[in-house]
Amino acid sequence: MSAKGTFLRDRLAAVSNRIAEVSNGQRLIVIERARRFVKVKTEKGEIGWIDEHAVIDQRIHDKFSALAAQHEHDPVIVAATLRDDSYLHDTPGRQTDHYYLLPENDKLQLLVRASVAKPGPPQAVPAGAPAKKPAAKSSTKAKDASAAKSAASAPAAAPAPPVLQDWWLVRDSQGHVGWVWSRMLDIDIPNEIAGLAEAQRYVGAYVLRTVDDPESSFPNGKAPEYVALMNSWKEGLPYDFDQVRVFTWNTRKHRYETAFRQRNLEGYLPVTVGNQVFDRQSEPVFSFKVATGEDVAVDPQTGAQRPAQTEVETYRMEGVIVKRVLPPSAEAPKPISPNPPKKKHKAEAKHKKQQK
Repeated sequence: MSAKGTFLRDRLAAVSNRIAEVSNGQRLIVIERARRFVKVKTEKGEIGWIDEHAVIDQRIHDKFSALAAQHEHDPVIVAATLRDDSYLHDTPGRQTDHYYLLPENDKLQLLVRASVAKPGPPQAVPAGAPAKKPAAKSSTKAKDASAAKSAASAPAAAPAPPVLQDWWLVRDSQGHVGWVWSRMLDIDIPNEIAGLAEAQRYVGAYVLRTVDDPESSFPNGKAPEYVALMNSWKEGLPYDFDQVRVFTWNTRKHRYETAFRQRNLEGYLPVTVGNQVFDRQSEPVFSFKVATGEDVAVDPQTGAQRPAQTEVETYRMEGVIVKRVLPPSAEAPKPISPNPPKKKHKAEAKHKKQQK
C-alpha cells in the first residue's frame, strides 16, 4: 500500500462500513477489481474495498527492493532531516512512481544528487517546441504585407532552457532507498557554524579535529574544527559545490574563524576526511574531486551529472594553516643555479683533444 493510511470498506456504495485500517507499506492481496477500486485481503484475513490509487502493484514494489539492494553499501555523503512527510520515488521527478511515505523530521542518509526538468502544467508548451505564430491581419497597405512576410520568414527564437530540480537518493533508518526532492530536506549542519555561510548554501560540514578549550561551552571543552562545502541557492548546477572553507577555533577569543577558503571551483562529492603522517606527525587531511574539463556525463535514467575528467585535490592542516598536498607524481621543479656553467665552444674542445 502506498497511501499514508485508509480504511477497507465492505462494499462500493455511498454508505459503507469500515472493515479494517491499513497503512503505508502494508502488504495486500488483490482479489477483485471494479472500476477504480480493488478488493484486497490483508495478512490478518480482513477483506474489503480500497481505491486503486492507494496501492501499487508487485512490479513497483520490486523496483524499490532492487534499488535498496543496489545502493545498500553506498557511502553516505551527508545526513539530512526531512521537513515534512514525503514519499520515496523510484526515479527523480514528482510524477514518477512512489511507495514508502517517510514521516516529518525523519533522519536520512544522502547518497547521490541528480537534476531533472521540472514538470510543467498540462496546457504548457513543451520545452523546445516552436511557439505558434499569430495570423497576420489582412491589410490593403503594401507596408503591412511586407512586414507580415518578413515576420513569417524570420527564424524561430531559441527555446528557453528547462527549469531544473535537484533530487537526492536517500536511505532511511530501515534501509528503504528512494529519491526525495531536495527542497524537502535540511542538511544537518552544526549550530555553531550554521550562521557563517555568508548567504551561501551549505552542502555539508565534516569534523577535521578537536582542540582543547576548557572555557568553551563544548562538551568536555573539546571544540570541533570543520571543513565545509557551499554553493549558491540554485538548483540544477552541474557541480555539487563551488566553495570550500575551513573553520578553526580561536582558543583565546573563543570563536570560529575562517582559516582557509577556496572559491570558483567545480567540486564533486564525496569528500574524504582523515589523518596522514607528515614528518612523523599525524595531521588532519581532506580530499575532494574537481573538474578539469568542460565535458559532463549525464545518467539518462536519473539525471545525475558527473564530469568526464577530474582530479583529486588534497589538503592538510599544519596548526591553523591549510596547505595543498601535491601527489607523489608531481615533482618539485629543480632549482636554477645563479651562475650556470658556460658551454665549451666546439673549436676549443677539438683543440684540447689534439693536444692530448
